[in-house]
Amino acid sequence: MGRGIAQIAAQAGSVVRLYDTQPAAVQKAIQELGGQWDRLLEKGRMDAAAVAAAKARLRPALNLQDLADCGLVVEAIIERLDIKRALFAELERIVAPDAVLATNTSSLSVTAIAAGLDRPQRVAGYHFFNPVPLMKVVEVIAGLKTDPAVCEGLTVYARQMGHTPVQAQDTPGFIVNHAGRGYNTEALRIAGEGIADFATIDRILRDQVGFKLGPFELMDLTGLDVSHPVMESVYRQYFDEPRYRPNVITAQRLAGNVLGRKTGQGFYRYLEGKAQVPAEPPVPQVDELPPVWVSTRAARRPELYQLLKDLGAKVETGQSPSIHALTLVAPLGFDVTTVAVVERLDPARTVGIDMLIEDAATKRRVLATNPATRADMRDAAHALFARDGKPVSVIRDSGGFVTQRVVATIVNIAADICQQRICTPKDLETAVTLGLGYPLGPLAMGDRWGPTNILEVLFNLQTVYGDPRYRPSPWLRRRGAIGLSLLQEET
Repeated sequence: MGRGIAQIAAQAGSVVRLYDTQPAAVQKAIQELGGQWDRLLEKGRMDAAAVAAAKARLRPALNLQDLADCGLVVEAIIERLDIKRALFAELERIVAPDAVLATNTSSLSVTAIAAGLDRPQRVAGYHFFNPVPLMKVVEVIAGLKTDPAVCEGLTVYARQMGHTPVQAQDTPGFIVNHAGRGYNTEALRIAGEGIADFATIDRILRDQVGFKLGPFELMDLTGLDVSHPVMESVYRQYFDEPRYRPNVITAQRLAGNVLGRKTGQGFYRYLEGKAQVPAEPPVPQVDELPPVWVSTRAARRPELYQLLKDLGAKVETGQSPSIHALTLVAPLGFDVTTVAVVERLDPARTVGIDMLIEDAATKRRVLATNPATRADMRDAAHALFARDGKPVSVIRDSGGFVTQRVVATIVNIAADICQQRICTPKDLETAVTLGLGYPLGPLAMGDRWGPTNILEVLFNLQTVYGDPRYRPSPWLRRRGAIGLSLLQEET
């Protein structure tokens, strides 16, 4: 992280002094940055003069005293509060009274780091993301006593370095690590409930929503030695808020050193760096498909009828299904079992389909069985919805489908960030799309697929699970009630 920050600062025209407790690490960083600039020169991304100037601006600091005339000191050391506080106390005695001290902490309180200093008003968070030159967002975090002018200066400097700054209050996880809690934690709960395996969950969230990596692929890439402690940190700092509850799956794997790519085994096994992903189940061979009846309460019912017509299904339109019909339900948040019982349908012939997102916008369809669904009805539904070549995943019954649960959780946590006024909706969207690479910002997700639909999923999940983690944020509930865009700023 320190090396990446040094690179963009030097490229922006600043003289940069690099210090590390291990002098060899400084020399290695300078050498590797020089090599990086040489490669950029070869690719035509920098000219010779710019490379020479950047190299000249990068200088080693033999000790902390060499930083005495620096106007800005950025700390990027181990995530331990005691060590960071000790460093800042030492720096305060060295640098000028008006020098800015910035911490690159990802999860510790800026206020706590600055506590005990004579001038806590000049300390702020300056949270970059790895790899710094490629991840073009930086969180600028004001501690409780930070002078607003300090954050304004850091914001301007971030732009000079070619990055997009976002403003955040000093709360656990700030923006990106806070907003990102919903993706991994809810996927882990789904896997822990036996609804689907890791590969299936990853496929669903990539193909239905458009995430670049599934949650288990992402955790394997990051490493559980990084991901799990962040989960625990945010959870504990929010005094065990259920929305952020960690999972025993990652705790156990961390204890067993099954960390991901770096250990050759995580949620997937890796051979020569390549994940060994299990093959998808084949599409069942069904000689004759039964007629299909669609629940009157199905989400996107007209669209579902058109899809069935396009797939060549024989559709029943009576008030109730015949004794031979495959019965389709499309609930939001409720499990297939509950819907079958409430609507007085035969559970043995009832299969659910996820229609939160319009079918034309997805690359995969997801079906769900209930405990009583007959194998022939499950296979018939699978074969029918795979007729046009679109992949189909069949999962076990649960409250909500994979996509519904994960998307609703992401939107709800984002709404709560806005409720707490940690940042503006605009900065939230910018931070998440640039920092996490989501296909849409969380509020844009809510707007696209409907705040009322997201609320329905959350309310119904609360009913199914009786778990406060699905409690809708008041900010989301108010907007859903009056049909207000989630991206609209409050007056």
